[in-house]
Amino acid sequence: MKVSKQPDGYDPLDRNQTILLQAQGISKGFPGVWEHLILDHIDFDVRAGEVHTLLGENGAGKTVIANILSGYYGKTDGEILVNGQSVTLNSPLDGLRHGIGMVHQELMLVPTFTVAENIMLGLHAPVFSFRRKVVEKQIQHLSSRYGLKIDPTARVEALSAGEQQRVEIIKVLFHEPQVLLLDEPTSLLTPQEADDLFVILRAMTDEGKGIVFITHKMREVFEVSDRVTVLKLGKTCGTRSITETSEAALTRETFGEILPTHIERPAVESEVIALEARNLVPEKTRQEQQHEGFSIALRQGEIIGLAGVAGNGQTELIECLTGLRPARQGQIFILGQEMSGDPPRAFIEQGVAHIPERRREMGIVEDMFVAENIVLKDYAKAPFSKYRVLNHREITRHAHDIVSKFKALVPDLWQTESRILSGGNIQRLILGRETWNQPPIIIAAHPTEGLDAKAIRHTWECFLELRAMGSAILVISEDLDEILCLADRVSVVHEGRLIGSMNAAQADRQTLGQWMTGSTTETAKRPSRNASYHTNLA
Repeated sequence: MKVSKQPDGYDPLDRNQTILLQAQGISKGFPGVWEHLILDHIDFDVRAGEVHTLLGENGAGKTVIANILSGYYGKTDGEILVNGQSVTLNSPLDGLRHGIGMVHQELMLVPTFTVAENIMLGLHAPVFSFRRKVVEKQIQHLSSRYGLKIDPTARVEALSAGEQQRVEIIKVLFHEPQVLLLDEPTSLLTPQEADDLFVILRAMTDEGKGIVFITHKMREVFEVSDRVTVLKLGKTCGTRSITETSEAALTRETFGEILPTHIERPAVESEVIALEARNLVPEKTRQEQQHEGFSIALRQGEIIGLAGVAGNGQTELIECLTGLRPARQGQIFILGQEMSGDPPRAFIEQGVAHIPERRREMGIVEDMFVAENIVLKDYAKAPFSKYRVLNHREITRHAHDIVSKFKALVPDLWQTESRILSGGNIQRLILGRETWNQPPIIIAAHPTEGLDAKAIRHTWECFLELRAMGSAILVISEDLDEILCLADRVSVVHEGRLIGSMNAAQADRQTLGQWMTGSTTETAKRPSRNASYHTNLA
């Protein structure tokens, strides 16, 4: 669905169009860490009634310029103008006061607070001056208005990553900004939810608002954009109207080559089960009415894609299969050994690699240096240590190999704290740490979230290489494009149970989308032939 129909009177080449927000010669560096500027004299603007998209590889500077324009980062040089007037933004609150709000790719919420309490923290007055019920009612209004279903009384720690992202969007919309900056806002949304978001963004531009949209998905660029700017190594490579470019041209300009979207692979030959869950019901699941459990079997050398709308039990299932959450009932078998009730370390020792959905919270220790994070799971083993003494040289060599193989932009292995890296570069490091030793089982939640097209291709090739070596891989994602391109089989989870499974080569988006929204026709309920190898439906 293409929704980038430009509003009446909008001309992307008209320089007299009202400019709401403008960056002139913006530069940014981190003294003592980076040897070059992250941003090198960037000129950028967003106008009333448009969606202006930023494209670029990981580390190109997209998130940094958005953080500067919203007040989260200070600039090293340059000028910011709001409605033609030069302003100084010392904090996100300054940005909101000037009508600029940002929805971050990384979640910025207090886990123990409710949705309403998180939003109340950012209001322009002492929290106790607001009546909670009034705020909750306004949240419900915004949820209904923008199609972002969320319970204002729910605690954030009980929400899935996708639901927390919706809270971030509502948190900014609460302030009714004139300019909205969105950093990879669809990364945890289903295709239908993404399409709904695009309609919402277009409605906002029809009201005269300006949208800065950061994405790595070319399909989204052409669905929602009016103009597009490409960033490369901290410099702009030009801005153009979306009507005057093409996907092939933008891909070449951004990544230097056209990237195919499907990778051929031989059929799965093994019938040896690497991972199996039998009638598994996670403890303290939010689907308390659920009586049926998860039953899934993953063969050696197979990739199963698990699709579903956020909040339908994926997070609980992942935590059970990695030992992070106990099971109320059911059994888990890893390489034939029952692991039900065992701690996470036992799952690691049995060969389960885990790429978590919350990479900053669970994937790394932000205050540790890059090299330390890369050996976070292996530092106590040879060759990285002996008699509990770390082998600095071997750790450095290994970390350099990971950074080089996964093409992460890291200034210094032993001087760079992981927290300053972009989300995409953190994801690359986690992928390298979890896959370097060819683990027999990989559980990957949103493995390419925040990665650009080139990095996604590299990740898929890595997974297929591991598949060829016999690794069993479970990919959990709301991105149907990724699942259909990568998986051998596709299963769908809804309201805490698996409701359908089919061969990826025979799958279609319409059927999978219906399953994801809970539609259970007789065809959807019936497992495909040989499904016993993969999914035992309740």
